[in-house]
Amino acid sequence: MADEKDPSKPSEPAPGAEAAAGAPPTRPPDTAAAHPAGTAAGSTPPMPTPPMTPATAPGGVQAATAPRSNAASGVTDPAPPRAAGVATAEPKVPPAAAKPAPAPAAPAPAAPVAAKTAEADGVSRRGFLKWTTVGWVAFSAACTSGLVASTRFLFPNVLFEPPQSFKVGFPSEYTVGEVDTRWKDAYGVWIVRNSDGFYALIAVCTHLGCSPNWLAAENKFKCPCHGSGFYKTGVNFEGPAPRPLERARIVLSDDGQILVDKSVKFQAEKGEWTKEESFLKV
Repeated sequence: MADEKDPSKPSEPAPGAEAAAGAPPTRPPDTAAAHPAGTAAGSTPPMPTPPMTPATAPGGVQAATAPRSNAASGVTDPAPPRAAGVATAEPKVPPAAAKPAPAPAAPAPAAPVAAKTAEADGVSRRGFLKWTTVGWVAFSAACTSGLVASTRFLFPNVLFEPPQSFKVGFPSEYTVGEVDTRWKDAYGVWIVRNSDGFYALIAVCTHLGCSPNWLAAENKFKCPCHGSGFYKTGVNFEGPAPRPLERARIVLSDDGQILVDKSVKFQAEKGEWTKEESFLKV
């Protein structure tokens, strides 16, 4: 269009401007010299990169040259090939700065006194199993004891004693004036024969129920517990025994043998030795 101006041509000042300002005329800047060919007007001209001196590695070996970069223009020079034996230039790091010493660990805070573990507050698993086992054992023992007691109740105690009535042989088997001790262990009696007949003395001391012994050399019954002494007739004469020995019923059976019945007893202090069945006449 006719109104458009060519930016490459210098603009003419307005008439009267120089006279009004009173200054010499200004010269327009040379944009062609400031901006080489191929670059846009108004852009920053590229700055030349100074050559880099290759670094020298330890041992006198030169390191390879690092690639040059022009940040303003965005053009990067490719890195030249590295010759054999040439190390890359790397900054040296002192050993002390390579790995800093670890800082000391902060002390762990002390646990509060009031804090307790679960095992201290309650019962641990092992303790629970232990007391459970003890409880079951005690329960089983109690049940077993009750069962045994119930079973034992069905079978009451039975004292197996020798029969109270028994035969001790024929009268001709005994010698006059002697005390026969054959039946003491089996039936707890002595059979005594005198010139008139027989009588049976029960081998139980009248003091505390001990079993006296016949001492033929001393011709007496002697209790080993407290020293009570009895004559051959059963009458007490020494020791703490308060009364004579008791006699048992003695008779002849149908077959002619002597029959003794301990269930029937005769006491001298009651005058029962004079009864017919307390003495067997032959």
